[in-house]
Amino acid sequence: MKQMGNDFMEFQSFNMIFFIVFGLIAIVMIMGIVKTIGAGLSNQAAERIQRSCKVVDKRTRVRGGSGDFSASTYYYITFEFDGGERMELEVKDTDFGMIVIGDRGKLHYKGTRFLEFVRVMEA
Repeated sequence: MKQMGNDFMEFQSFNMIFFIVFGLIAIVMIMGIVKTIGAGLSNQAAERIQRSCKVVDKRTRVRGGSGDFSASTYYYITFEFDGGERMELEVKDTDFGMIVIGDRGKLHYKGTRFLEFVRVMEA
């Protein structure tokens, strides 16, 4: 009879640990969703800005791709403004391919969202 009591206690402990781990995972996921929505709303409320700049760096980041999972590639460009301030923005793959380090032009962005880069041809 004593053995059955121990089994019940182990089962209860397992349930409690499972509940805590599941709860923590749910909290982290909810926080991520809230952060993403907040960034989107902030970008939506921001004004459209146009600034002269120079392209100083480009990079990619690949996530996933192991086993049966597909990989996703994210593209980033760093722009340097006339005062020396820099900003890195995520861009579409097509924009990434058309913009070259050293290009000068007008950057159009809204919050942290890249909108457009218009290259200025120097004579």
